[in-house]
Amino acid sequence: MDSITYRNRRAVSIENDRIRVIATEEGGHLAEILHKPTNVNPLWTPPWPSIEPSTYNRQQHPDYGFDEEAPLLAGILGHNICLDTFGAPSPEEAAAGMPVHGEAPVAPYQISSADKWIELQATLPKAQLKFKRRISVAPDSIVVRISEELENLSPSDRPIAWTQHVTMGPPFLEPGQTQFALTATQSKVIGSGFNSGKGMQQSGAEFSWPFCPMKDGRISDLRVFTADEVSGGFTAHLMDIAKKQAHFLAWSPVTKVLFGYVWNRADFPWLARWEENHLRTQPPWNGQGLACAMEFGVSPLVESRRQMVDRGSLFGVPGFRWLPARTKAQVNYCAFITTAESMPESVIWDGDSQLNF
Repeated sequence: MDSITYRNRRAVSIENDRIRVIATEEGGHLAEILHKPTNVNPLWTPPWPSIEPSTYNRQQHPDYGFDEEAPLLAGILGHNICLDTFGAPSPEEAAAGMPVHGEAPVAPYQISSADKWIELQATLPKAQLKFKRRISVAPDSIVVRISEELENLSPSDRPIAWTQHVTMGPPFLEPGQTQFALTATQSKVIGSGFNSGKGMQQSGAEFSWPFCPMKDGRISDLRVFTADEVSGGFTAHLMDIAKKQAHFLAWSPVTKVLFGYVWNRADFPWLARWEENHLRTQPPWNGQGLACAMEFGVSPLVESRRQMVDRGSLFGVPGFRWLPARTKAQVNYCAFITTAESMPESVIWDGDSQLNF
């Protein structure tokens, strides 16, 4: 492990001859998963300066916006964890200091390491949770193995959201070019409140992946990032219940870089696909955002904790997870990056450092 500065952020890195992974000390974000032969990092770097979440101040940093999302946006990079909410807090939670997507993506992390792994650990005082993430890279492997542990420190059972917000951006993400593949089946567009009703996806529409109904009657194929000049949307996708593993793949026909994640479907039965293509004009976006996220987790839709519990499920599948009092839960998944001449039909992970396409 090396302690480094990455885009003015304190960070740590781990690497082998083929890939390099960088994680921030505050927020614990995976800011880079670099494919060394092509020098391509598929993960999103926002078009605004990144600062440490602990230094954010609403009065001193108006360029990040003025709502409860600003502290997260000030420091967001690449793959961030959403824990223990997936979405905005309720008004009461916001008044009590709870940020968007929970405390984990803005928390300070303690770092430990050994030869080929780094571990980030944070205690979330408002949620009364302890979160650990271990990242390991084997020699000569294209796989980044990630293990997470969540402990409920409270004496009460807790309904939680737990989502991996993996956001891709330029230059890997190219309008009309970058392709995606998911183990998705039943799907739904989020309600009309998202993006203040802007965007062209038909609010609340149910469909089968990948053909999303649009407001103007078109059908959008979500397997290719849009070529529209301006767009934005959010769709929820149930991972195939007939498969033990779930995955998403992203492939660039220009660089031939293939990037993706594989996980146990029972751990994370949902994936949300979010795109932002110059739609948001408020700070810090200012019409400059270009990003596409594959957000896999225990919840299908961004919403408050109360809304999550009240809805309960979608398509008959639970939309959150219970973490009993004084207990722990663990999940394992992987990221990978390599090159390919075309999008593979499928991928299987052996649970360690090997993939079969």
